[in-house]
Amino acid sequence: MCGIVAYAGKRRAAPVLIDGLKKLEYRGYDSAGIAVAEGGRIHIFRRAGSVDRLEPARTLGGNVGIGHTRWATHGAPTEQNAHPHSFGRFAVVHNGIVENMLALKRECLERGEAFSSETDSEIVAHLLEHCYEGDLLAALRSAAARLVGSYALAVLCTEEPNVIAVARKYSPLVVGKGREGVFAASDLPAVAEEGAEIYALEDGEFALLGGDEVRIFNERGERVRHAPIEFDVPENTPEKGGRMHFMRKEMDEIPSAMRNSYEKTGHFFSNSIQIEILKKTRFISIVACGTAYHSGLCAKYAIERLARVRTEAEVASEYRYRDPIVGKDTLVIAISQSGETADTLAAAKLAKEAGAPVLAVTNSPYSSLTRIADETLLTAAGREIAVAATKSFNAQLMALYAFACRLARAKGREGDERILARIPALAEEALRAAETVRGWTAHFTGARSVFFLGRGADHCTALEGSLKLKEISYLPGEGYAAGELKHGTLALIEENTPVVAVLSSARLAEKTMNAVHEAYARGAKVFLVTSLPEYVGRVEVTASVLVPDCGELFSPALTVIPLQALAYYVSLARGNDPDKPRNLAKSVTVE
Repeated sequence: MCGIVAYAGKRRAAPVLIDGLKKLEYRGYDSAGIAVAEGGRIHIFRRAGSVDRLEPARTLGGNVGIGHTRWATHGAPTEQNAHPHSFGRFAVVHNGIVENMLALKRECLERGEAFSSETDSEIVAHLLEHCYEGDLLAALRSAAARLVGSYALAVLCTEEPNVIAVARKYSPLVVGKGREGVFAASDLPAVAEEGAEIYALEDGEFALLGGDEVRIFNERGERVRHAPIEFDVPENTPEKGGRMHFMRKEMDEIPSAMRNSYEKTGHFFSNSIQIEILKKTRFISIVACGTAYHSGLCAKYAIERLARVRTEAEVASEYRYRDPIVGKDTLVIAISQSGETADTLAAAKLAKEAGAPVLAVTNSPYSSLTRIADETLLTAAGREIAVAATKSFNAQLMALYAFACRLARAKGREGDERILARIPALAEEALRAAETVRGWTAHFTGARSVFFLGRGADHCTALEGSLKLKEISYLPGEGYAAGELKHGTLALIEENTPVVAVLSSARLAEKTMNAVHEAYARGAKVFLVTSLPEYVGRVEVTASVLVPDCGELFSPALTVIPLQALAYYVSLARGNDPDKPRNLAKSVTVE
């Protein structure tokens, strides 16, 4: 959520900031702005809407500045609430949430200070002005000590116009030094090509950027040094490769994302330390959010069937607020594409404090999650620009399925790795078959609600299919275990209600079809995604798509592809932009 870019160097800051913010658009946002220091003044330019609306600010002078894309939390997505915020001598951009906003604001009002926005972030500028006694770093440390919640901060001060001060707590921030200046950003793509050396700030750390130097400090104000992180320079300006949208391009990249991720697991499991952890594991707890949670549910089915290790998949935001029973014999698997999901990070920290080893599954080798975890299983999905996850979900499945197979071997059982190795090639067939769903859109565009049904691993696919449709088409709907339809939800089925059934298990097929019969009898339009050809063309089914068979356990890797395509085409039919759904962010870094 949100994006920060800061720059101090030889170039004019405004173009650097605007270009950097464009590279963070994938994170999701609703307003944007920049602030540039020049001639003892701070010039602020901000707008509601897209980063493109900042283009007139490219002409601003000054070589030091900060920029921000905002995803609204406190206050509506308006120009008034857009960052940067200023008060007195300070301008500030902030990612995160100030939980003690009301108490701090009350103090400011008692001092006679006025506010110009509804945001919690403006509080920081007021605190800085109150704390400043001629030392920018000291003022930022004092202000940060008053904040309860999470933050990544970048600050300008008219008294020290050639320096940018930054701070981090529970919200990602990297700093670095390039050929023509120093910089900070909330994610690597914004600045990767700018610098030869990039450092990830730890929670509670601060940095001063200026004079071609990056100085990092701990909470006590003591200078600390970090080794630069290793990274592959991201694609500078991602292209759609001839497709209309990044989501379509990323769906087409599913086979390569799965193949690369599966191959990457071989390096991970070559280390004997990981095997020893697996042998000692008696219970597995998977924590994740959103699409990553659904990949965790898929992993639960595979792990329990193949390795016979008791496994639970839990929503990280709930896990962190109860008292989970974990210990040294429990392996906690934390899944996050970005490695920065706030709730998942908190859950991983909680598990580690309880003595459990933590395995991170992420697409970001330099993320906060990788620094928390004892071991990291990296996926190789490549950069994903569309907010709705597609190829990253499939890549997570391949890594988790490989883990399930290797755990089974560590427990003296047989895995299904020969089948798993074939799935990327089968995904190419599934992509071709998925184009069939384009003809289904007329049945969905005006629907009041949509239901997705499945049993076993197919239920996991149904949940993810429902989430995708809600995310980008804005149609209400639910994914259900097929057997639960008759326990209340059947009351919502009426004439022409679209019902999508997922069917990949021969042993459960007729059980799932019972729910199909119930929906059909009440006038529903039933659409089938299946790997079982004998069910295609059944009288109860309005239309079907047949995907290759890769076995019941691993089936979500293929059956989800037509559901991703369905969400994409329904979104287009409803006039939406599938790459940038309203109100959503790619990386959810606030609670």
